[in-house]
Parts: sequence; C-alpha cells; structure tokens
Amino acid sequence: MENQLLTTNRKALTINLDDKIYGTFAEIGAGQEVARHFFQAGAASRTIAKTISAYDMSFSDEIYGKSPRYVSRERLSAMLDHEYHLLHERLASSRGPTTRFFAFADTVATKSYGTKEDGQGWLGIRFQQEVGGEPNDILLHCRLLDEEIIQQQETIGILGVNLVFGAFQHHSEPETLIGSLFDHLNPGRLEINMIHFAGPAFAETDNRLMALQLVKQGHTRAVIFNPSGKPVQPSEALYKKPVLVARGSFRPITKVNLDMMTSARQQFVKDPRVQGQEPVVVMEITMNNLLAEGKVDPGDFLARVDILNALGFHVIISAYPEYYRLATFFRRYTREKIGIAMGINNLLEIFKEKYYEQLDGGLLEAFGRLFKTTVKLYIYPMQRQALSYYRRFSAVAQLLDKTGENGEGLDDMITADNLLVDDHLKHLYQHLRQNEYITAIENFDTNVMDIAGGRVMEQLNQNNPEWQSAVPPQAADIIKVRKLFGCKG
Repeated sequence: MENQLLTTNRKALTINLDDKIYGTFAEIGAGQEVARHFFQAGAASRTIAKTISAYDMSFSDEIYGKSPRYVSRERLSAMLDHEYHLLHERLASSRGPTTRFFAFADTVATKSYGTKEDGQGWLGIRFQQEVGGEPNDILLHCRLLDEEIIQQQETIGILGVNLVFGAFQHHSEPETLIGSLFDHLNPGRLEINMIHFAGPAFAETDNRLMALQLVKQGHTRAVIFNPSGKPVQPSEALYKKPVLVARGSFRPITKVNLDMMTSARQQFVKDPRVQGQEPVVVMEITMNNLLAEGKVDPGDFLARVDILNALGFHVIISAYPEYYRLATFFRRYTREKIGIAMGINNLLEIFKEKYYEQLDGGLLEAFGRLFKTTVKLYIYPMQRQALSYYRRFSAVAQLLDKTGENGEGLDDMITADNLLVDDHLKHLYQHLRQNEYITAIENFDTNVMDIAGGRVMEQLNQNNPEWQSAVPPQAADIIKVRKLFGCKG
C-alpha cells in the first residue's frame, strides 16, 4: 500500500489535510491550474492563505518589480521572494510556532496560435522542512510538448501538484522527488531540462548530480553546465549564440582533445556567420560514455565535469547518440552557426548506414537533418599508425580490413581531404566537402597526435607518471590533488 501511486487529487488532499502546511500560490500564464487542484481536492482552507494571478504586465511589475523577461528564472525568484516574505511577515506571529510555510509560483508561456514554438515555464516552491526552520527552494524549467493549449495547462497543473507534494514528502530523497514529478504525466508531454535545489534540507545535494538524474531518468535528453559548474537552462547558455562542440569521454581530457578544440575554434571564428561573435565552446559527454560499465559513477562523472569546467568549457550531458539529434537540440536555442569538431574515427562512424535504419530515408535523411541549417564538421586528422588503436570503432575496423592492419596504401596523415569512405558513398562525401559542410582542421599540433585517452588511463592505473605529459597541466594538477581516475598522487 505504501508504494501505491497517489492520484493527483489525492496528493493535493494529503497536503490540504496536513494542518502544519500553509502557504500561497502565485501563477502567471497558464491559469491557476495548480491552485485549482488544491481547491477541488477539498479542505483547501487548511492549506491556502492566498492565490494570485497577475497576468497584466503592469500589475505584475508593480508587485514583483520589472523583469526583462516574464517567463524567466529571475521572474520566478522575484515571485517566490515577494510571496514568501509577505506570508511570513503577516502570519509568522500567529501561525509560525505551528506551521511550515510555503510559497509556490509559476510563470508559463503556453503554445501560441500560429507558431511552432513549444510552450515553456518556470516553476518553484519555497518551503520550510520543519516548523520555524529556514526555507528551502526547488526551481525547475520545463518544455511543454502537448499540441493543445488546454493540454499544456493540464500538464502544468499536475506538475505543480507533484512539485508541492514532492517538496514536503520526498525532500530527503531528491532522486525520488525528481522521478515523482512525472507522476500521471505520459512520456512526451513535457521535458524538465533544469532543476535546482537549495537550503538546509538539501545541504548534501549536488545539483550537478540532480541534473544528471534528469537525463538518466529520461526526463530530458540533455543538460548543460556553465563553466562555473552550475546547471543552467539551455537557452540561458545558448540563446542566439554560435556553438562549437566536441564529443568525447574525457576520462580524462588530453592534450589532443584540447588541440582539436583550439584548432577548430581558430577556424570557426573566421567563418562569416561567426565573425565578431564569441562562440559557446562545449564539451559533450553522452550517457553511453557515462554508462560504460553499466552504471554511472557519481565521483567519476563529477571529476570529468570539474576538469572541463576548470579549462573554461561548458559541458553537456546528453542522450543523443546520433549527431543529427545533437544538432537539432542546439538548433532549438540558436539560429547561429553550429560547429562540430571530431576525429577521423568519428567521421568514419557517422557514415555507417546501420545507425540510421530506423529512419525512412536512412543515411540521407540523417545527413539532411544534420546539415540542413548552418552546421559544419571540423575534422581533426589522424596518423595512419594510430588507426589500429581505434579498431574498436566498427568503421575503422572495416577500413583496416580493406587496407591491412597497418593501413597500407593510406597516407601517413589521414585528413578530411584524403579520407577513404565506401565506394557507394564517395560522391556524397565529395558533395559535403565541396560545399564546405565538412572541412579539415588546420594548424594542428603534430607533437600531441600520438596521445590516446585509453593509454592515459592505463598509465594512471599503473601509477606511471608519463600520463602527466599527455594531459593539460591544469587538468593534471586537479587529478593529482584529488587522486582522480585511479591516480595515487
């Protein structure tokens, strides 16, 4: 009985029947869908001190102060600040000794008629874990994926009830709380791409791990961390900015990873669509990389993010194994140029047709999606002698099966200009090269090209100090001080 999933109505009623819980609902943009559930459940007078819906911008500004954007984290925080302060100011003396106060707020933009933009919203709750205690915050951002406005309003109502219930019932288990946010919401109705916990109830909670949970539990396909290590809403980092991204395991990042990104960036900023703008430079780790051993090691994950952040990179954790899906994710937030830096092994891999069998148009459809809007691949070269080390990539293995274990007949330096692809794909490859969808990275450092991440990990595990020469000095310092990736100091 304890594991039975409560209905949305029952969750609202459970909160209403708790005489110690009392607070305010402030909602803008999707009706008063959350408060409505609490009113309809019954006994709402035990829980609700006030509801407010300041739709008019002038009224909203007068209450919460001006804001550059009305559906934003800043507006949500202003709403929570104002409503919680007012509640505490007016009722602390009379109800404070017996009550856990809360203020719930949301600011939402549902789907507009005549546009293709998804609805989106910010929701949050400020609440006391215990009577008289300091308040705690849970803030989240969601995309609303239903086609009809009334369905998006319904989604906000259910999500808001789940958030209020989760705050009071699951605050000691944040991972469980995150999962409960989707109770009674079918997959495909919404995506939560940012969540933030703060306050004494979450003193031991790492928001980076909670962001990872969103991807791991399937509530979003990607989360992003800024160079300070904070999870942020994707549009906060990417909106109207050119983006340069590289994918890898970065366990740890090596000098060759850094050289690839540095060289690609030098060319990227010279592109006419990028000149004069500062691109967002992103390192992406897929869940496949994190799940290499069947489960995510939190310490290992945080170590990778910390090092990449220390080197000044944004970090994305994604569930996008295909590059065309990654490009679609970026295109949701920016119309500027997107550059993807990759090695020869990965370029060969994206030409493998087996990865696109689920698409009606196969590889051609995948490439159409990948390159349809200002996407360019920047290809880092590979020494021929290194090919055998990458035999684990099926496309590299296929190339070696054709040319011999040492790549006989291939140039010593394999680049985007002399790469061999399957005969029936040669014309497609030439088309992409001639139209500059694929370009060779220039001015690379030949002194670091023999570095391979797998060898670095072997050296770390063997306590071989040679690993230090293969990684950026700043990364080496962090690894040694924190004894990461098996380093013994």
